[in-house]
Amino acid sequence: MKKIEAIIKPYKLDEVKEALNGIAVKGMTITDVKGYGRQKGHAEIYRGAEYIVDFIPKIKIEVVTADDNVDRIVDCIRQAASSGKIGDGKIFVLPVERVIRVRTGEEGEDAV
Repeated sequence: MKKIEAIIKPYKLDEVKEALNGIAVKGMTITDVKGYGRQKGHAEIYRGAEYIVDFIPKIKIEVVTADDNVDRIVDCIRQAASSGKIGDGKIFVLPVERVIRVRTGEEGEDAV
């Protein structure tokens, strides 16, 4: 199994969620996060004073899936999250050693 973590722009969340629901992704976890990459920070003016915003608000989507679904899910996220501009985000694919459903004790793909 694999865990897919995608960091995307907040306004793209609905598009990504709909696209994932369209390919029958059973569940996901969404977290509000902040960070920066090549996009770096930017300056904002608040009450006449200029502030540097070092960390930019993003959304992190986490999906755990069987190995054979990874490419399809990654492609779906990439297409739905892309605006063609800097700061669209990143997708990470990580191995998952074990999954246990708390309620039933099921393990592996049955627990996902």
